[in-house]
Amino acid sequence: MWKLTRPDNQHDKLVRDTLLDLQDHHLVRIELVREDQRQVWVLTKRGHSEAKKLLEPKGIRVSALREEKYDPDTGELLGASYDDHAAAVTTTAAELHRAGIGHRLGFATEIPHRLADGYVQRADLVVRAPAAGVPVMLLEIDRRTEDAHDLVSKVRRYWEWGRLLAPDADKHTVNLVRSQPGAIEDVGHEKRLWRRVYPQTGREGLVPLAFVFADTTEAKVDNTVKVLEAAGRRFWAPRRYETYYREAITAKDYSQAVPVVFTTLEQLMEHGADAAVWRRLGRKDEQTLTDALNNPDGDALYRRQYARAEAEDERRRAAEREAQRPVCKRCGQKFTDQRWEETTAHRTAWNAGDLSVCGTCHADDVAREEAAAEAARLQAAAPPEPEDDGQEPGKPRRSLFRRRT
Repeated sequence: MWKLTRPDNQHDKLVRDTLLDLQDHHLVRIELVREDQRQVWVLTKRGHSEAKKLLEPKGIRVSALREEKYDPDTGELLGASYDDHAAAVTTTAAELHRAGIGHRLGFATEIPHRLADGYVQRADLVVRAPAAGVPVMLLEIDRRTEDAHDLVSKVRRYWEWGRLLAPDADKHTVNLVRSQPGAIEDVGHEKRLWRRVYPQTGREGLVPLAFVFADTTEAKVDNTVKVLEAAGRRFWAPRRYETYYREAITAKDYSQAVPVVFTTLEQLMEHGADAAVWRRLGRKDEQTLTDALNNPDGDALYRRQYARAEAEDERRRAAEREAQRPVCKRCGQKFTDQRWEETTAHRTAWNAGDLSVCGTCHADDVAREEAAAEAARLQAAAPPEPEDDGQEPGKPRRSLFRRRT
């Protein structure tokens, strides 16, 4: 607590005096004393209630109450579970806070995540630090007391929790997911349970998960990471985009994956949580936390590659179409799009004239046909020419009938 509340102070006297004062008011109590004589303090039931009313800002949860447990035979207070692991959790929060990742009330411990089968997966630490590019992150602190495959199971459970539907999901979606488990992948994250609990991460995928290894060796960490990468690939690894342009798309689909990063508590304490001490499963180099959580080969790259592939495909199709464009057999000019459509569309081809000539030549043919038709019409409408009867012009015509006497 001293490191978390006063990270720049060299001495913890101010924190100790404050805790003693809170103890006098029955708001905190000593859970246990560690081997180095440092005391582990927790809230009492009264203190937990006061903290929820006074300290909790909107959207931030106070950690679960640590109830007092006593040995049934001796009556001694049991606090064995709040030993080095609890100190490692607090130290991790302190190092994150010291690096500007999360404020004091942006941390919560032992946060439950209930699965569909009723199992509750509790996160050792939850941090919210939107200003540092980490709207939310779940942390598991491992002092190598758990088998590597147990950590894989944790990743799987967080993955399953991230796929649960929200309680207010519509009936059609609920029935669809029940009948087809894979259908949840087509349901937007805004309709899932985790979005009712945590804010949007600003990145593809589910809520990010971080493993912080403490009091262990580099070799053990490497072995654990190998198991996580191999056995947990289905839960953390991205997939290929299902697209027509498979050859041109190298971007990866992280939408259904749990982003998993890891580091050691020793690195956090030596270099700081804002340094390049984090590694993402599936990557080789260490990065800063925000860089490790980002997906440079994800959705943004996909949109750029898809746009380029679509433009290239459009150019290819245009070139192929241009190569097939007909040429006028009379003047040698290429058909316009309009003339091409006229000669190929069933609804217009019957009236397009000679299908082997371009629009200009076709227009000349039409003009000639119209001129010939007009000449024929005029000729048919003209009066007949008078017949020649052999009389001289200007003399009266002789009657064809004789006058009777």
